[in-house]
Amino acid sequence: MSSGISYVSGKAMSLESVIEKQLRQAIERGEFDDLKGKGQPLDLTAYFNTPEGMRMAYSMLKSNNFVPEEVELMNEIAALRTSLKDETDPVKRATLVKDLNEKSLSLNLALEKYRRRS
Repeated sequence: MSSGISYVSGKAMSLESVIEKQLRQAIERGEFDDLKGKGQPLDLTAYFNTPEGMRMAYSMLKSNNFVPEEVELMNEIAALRTSLKDETDPVKRATLVKDLNEKSLSLNLALEKYRRRS
């Protein structure tokens, strides 16, 4: 079992002290200078609207750019609809309609599968 105490150069340091020291060193090296959103306030609305037991999992998925299959399909369908609206060539339109129908079917099946699990 860990006591939360680390030893650095023979001196006892709490885990918090070790972390604070590492953060200070990283700041001094400029490792946080080019972070996305630097200087902007954090929007934690989505974080606090997520059930407490799921926050860590959602945070990990989001920070690794993971998108659930259903959301990816919705994005693809939206892009196909936009392309279809702007397309005038009948052959290309037919291909887009076919792709749109296939993606819509895949989305409906994925959503039905999700509903059955719930």
